[in-house]
Amino acid sequence: MFARRPDARRHVIPTGLDLTGTVQGQLHGRFPGVEGDWLGVVNYAINYADGRRHKLYLSDQLVPFDVLRLRE
Repeated sequence: MFARRPDARRHVIPTGLDLTGTVQGQLHGRFPGVEGDWLGVVNYAINYADGRRHKLYLSDQLVPFDVLRLRE
């Protein structure tokens, strides 16, 4: 969901958010976009890169449906 431009300069911030991988979330709504794309309303948490226990909790975020996956 957080793709970087291929030509983007890399600057590592050890205390930053880890936007790699997959996180669990809770889908609690969905809306169609004007061009037919679907968006999910999701609550989820993002880890920090330094491994701290605290996470950034995000509520009611619009997320493109094509990046959502069912839990196994």
